[in-house]
Amino acid sequence: MPLPLAAAGVAAAYRTADALPQAATGGAGFGAALTRAMEQAVDVGHQADAASTAALAGQGSVTDVVLAVGRAELTLQTAVAVRDRVVAAYQDVMRMPI
Repeated sequence: MPLPLAAAGVAAAYRTADALPQAATGGAGFGAALTRAMEQAVDVGHQADAASTAALAGQGSVTDVVLAVGRAELTLQTAVAVRDRVVAAYQDVMRMPI
């Protein structure tokens, strides 16, 4: 059974919209971008640990440690805020009537 004209237009628009992010990001979608962001957040934490360890060993400055720990703290706060927004959006979608 062929699709009605409006449904065919919606399906074509969906296919076009679905292909745009993949073409723009080289095939990577939202999940891949989220994975990269989390990996970078973990790397910032490792850099803060390395700066702290270097300072304790007498090879780094206190300024470098404060800056690295500040960056790690800001990165963690950002990750928590994004997580909270994603959870809230998911809950909103789940509360929508069908």
